[in-house]
Amino acid sequence: MKFREIQPPLFLKDYVRYFWVLESSDVGELPKTFGAIADGSPGIIFQQSEHGSFYQDHKELPSVFLYGQTTRYTQLHSPGSFRTIGVYFYPHALKSIFGFNAAELTNSCLDVDLISTTQFSQLSERLLNTPEPEGQINVLSAYLLSQIEKNKRFEDPISQYAVAEMLKVNGAIDLKLLQADLKTTERSFERRFKYDVGISPKLLSRIIRFQASMELLRSNKYNKLSDIAFENNYADQSHFIRSFKEFAGISPNQYQKQYTELVENFPEMKS
Repeated sequence: MKFREIQPPLFLKDYVRYFWVLESSDVGELPKTFGAIADGSPGIIFQQSEHGSFYQDHKELPSVFLYGQTTRYTQLHSPGSFRTIGVYFYPHALKSIFGFNAAELTNSCLDVDLISTTQFSQLSERLLNTPEPEGQINVLSAYLLSQIEKNKRFEDPISQYAVAEMLKVNGAIDLKLLQADLKTTERSFERRFKYDVGISPKLLSRIIRFQASMELLRSNKYNKLSDIAFENNYADQSHFIRSFKEFAGISPNQYQKQYTELVENFPEMKS
């Protein structure tokens, strides 16, 4: 398997964390199973395969699909030989880029061709007719810019500020103080946040904290799991493991034994 991470152009830096490219090394590779872990970020995946498409819950996924917030562990099954390009967004991107209620895509996905503009009708066909990943990323970048220009009026500075504050402190934030800082009521804040981000402020802060613990787990710079729990403000090791199972599907020890991770939060199950 070959993996590359590519930084977005400057005009997308407030919306896109990075692009990624994952492709099989050999033509004769066997089908694989990947896990999709809760990470607080929606995204786009373009799959280009001569042998078939990714499947989820026994359903074939579109050539280019937009997915929303993931709040629970799911699996995707790949063909043997493939090339996939992903766009890894910031949490607020669905509303900011596409202008619709982000909650409608939570734990779901949508064929991008169904929402393409006239300028970018049949985006999947344009991508398939562009031979190299760099060119395909340029097509995706131009498409996203056209969406931003069309929907910029829907951006909500309150939700964007709240997300930025959560990311600064790895999710360990006092939501009542944040709400007071924003000078909004609890009900209004939660309603706007769910519309813009797709999940509640409390759930996003929990996922961000879980992701911070994942970073420490990946680094192997700890002696025992209780060190990770303490570092990320969990009450104790059991609370950390419970949270890990909720968002990753299995315990931290099982995860390290059963998965290998080239793409962040999109690990491959070991054979």
